[in-house]
Amino acid sequence: TWTTVWTELLTDLDFYKGRCYRIEDVPGDKESFYAFIAYPLDLFEEGSITNVLTSLVGNVFGFKALRHLRLEDIRFPIAFIKTCMGPPNGIVVERDRMNKYGRPLLGCTIKPKLGLSGKSYGRVVYECLRGGLDFTKDDENINSQPFQRWQNRFEFVAEAVRSAQEETGEKKGHYLNCTANTPEEMYERAEFAKELGQPIIMHDY
Repeated sequence: TWTTVWTELLTDLDFYKGRCYRIEDVPGDKESFYAFIAYPLDLFEEGSITNVLTSLVGNVFGFKALRHLRLEDIRFPIAFIKTCMGPPNGIVVERDRMNKYGRPLLGCTIKPKLGLSGKSYGRVVYECLRGGLDFTKDDENINSQPFQRWQNRFEFVAEAVRSAQEETGEKKGHYLNCTANTPEEMYERAEFAKELGQPIIMHDY
């Protein structure tokens, strides 16, 4: 806070303050500067990138007193990185599941992202996967709009994935967007994807 309050006496603010330890000129711009700021590790929950970004970006960029502020880089100490578990499966596991080695895994987001019916959407997924892609993906904007309800999309996509796998003899996948208004709705969509035999889902947050 920019205001002094008596509750500051209950903690050690000097310890928890961020510190600007270096300022450098921006080459070719006399009115801009690089400010290097360090924060104590104790300010952040272990393994929580969300907590770090909320503190470093969310709060700071919300201050009206600061204008024309831009985040150029973040450097994480090894002590914090070791607390981040990372994804449960790495690229080796993914390649083993797909039985695909020696080349990049190829994928794309379906376009146009809005306006396709469920049937047309499924056809595009099928053409992409049959044509050589390993994965296709819902755009974050695709949820359950009037032109394409989520159940309809899930069913046509599942059919497209199965057909592409049968014709190519390869494992294929599609990222089904299960994002919804409530956690209960998201669980419902995820369970429906599971019933259709689709192992990949995504949540946009």
